[in-house]
Amino acid sequence: MSVDQGSRTEARPRSAARLLGRIVIDTRPLRIRDFRRLWVSSAVTAVGSQLTAVAVPKQVYDLTGSSGYVGLTGAVGLAALIVFGLWGGAISDAFDRRKVIIVSGAGIAVTSGLLWTQAFTGLGSVWVVFALLGMQQAFVAVNFPARSAVVPRLVPAELVAPATALSFTVFMMGMVFGPLAAGALIPWLGLSTLYLIDTVALVVVLLVLLPLPPIPPGPGARQGAGLRDIVAGFHYLATQKVLLASFLLDIIAMVAGMPRALFPELAERTFGDPTGGGLALGWLYAAIPIGAALCGLLSGSISRLTRQGVVVTVAVLGWGAAMIGFGLSQLLWIAVLFLAIGGAADLISAVHRGAILQTASTDEMRGRIQGVFTVVVAGGPRIADLVHGWAATAIGTAAATYLGGLLVILLTIGAIACLPAFWRYVAPAEPVKK
Repeated sequence: MSVDQGSRTEARPRSAARLLGRIVIDTRPLRIRDFRRLWVSSAVTAVGSQLTAVAVPKQVYDLTGSSGYVGLTGAVGLAALIVFGLWGGAISDAFDRRKVIIVSGAGIAVTSGLLWTQAFTGLGSVWVVFALLGMQQAFVAVNFPARSAVVPRLVPAELVAPATALSFTVFMMGMVFGPLAAGALIPWLGLSTLYLIDTVALVVVLLVLLPLPPIPPGPGARQGAGLRDIVAGFHYLATQKVLLASFLLDIIAMVAGMPRALFPELAERTFGDPTGGGLALGWLYAAIPIGAALCGLLSGSISRLTRQGVVVTVAVLGWGAAMIGFGLSQLLWIAVLFLAIGGAADLISAVHRGAILQTASTDEMRGRIQGVFTVVVAGGPRIADLVHGWAATAIGTAAATYLGGLLVILLTIGAIACLPAFWRYVAPAEPVKK
């Protein structure tokens, strides 16, 4: 073999390795010790929290035999997330974010431990479960904005999008594997053990996060977290067209285009599930998280894109198109494919919207912006459940689904026409400081 041939042969593996490195998820943020601690804690929480997310409605149904009471768990969680999400954002702007994360994390762990106690002792009170669920979601609502707001303080600006991709991917993996683990563990270990596993996981998370350095507010931050500070966050948001457009596109995608409330009826009447549920129902619920998780694992080149306004807009349009395809599908595998494509589009949108919120807002307002983000993320799909349920009653499940996807596309085009600054938005070299 000639020298030139040998050089070319050696170059091919190197080129393939570089190409693979551009395709698979960008792990450079994990080289940063403090972000790695934050991410590991998120990975542990992602699975553990899903165990509780399954255990609570299952226990409520076991206690009451009523799906109506199960539905109340969503209302209790949403109310706590809305109220304390906004307040939690103000708290994370006014105090050391490390302390906010640890104190609120301890609160989540304690309430999870109390949920285990009441289940293990057979207390049998659904209202105690509701009260503990509300308390836990209140702590979650304070914890999430602080966790999100610290990322630009831990990684350089060019790694904010990859760091967001890592966080969203592990969250989606938790949504896929957590419920599967819960379903497998309940028959063997009992429902109360799910709470106990989550509690132990949360204690481990606290131990992982304790070595984080202090992350105090910047010099321009107000030392307060009252109503005035929450209102100031909304006043700031009203002046930021790029941030407003980011929230608006998310609301459009979720409210108009999230058809999960129709999955039970579609599974039975369109895809042939028996009464009471079957394989189709499981696939419909799992498809979006699976698509998102797979996209996250292959998000290396996607997270490096800098024209973030264009990326988010195209991703939301892709979500709408996928929901049109899903609504028109008559075969289960085609429906699952379209939902998975929608999940991938949602992951791309979420990664870059998250990066925009973290880099386009000032540090002194970043927690409050993340608090609004918490409310939007929690509220959008729940409003969609109501809207799609009413629409399906009037025009049928298929029409409600594909017309919802079409509405996503039309409203997105209209929103960008009204807020063209978002389309032109490019990721900054450095986050906004003040």
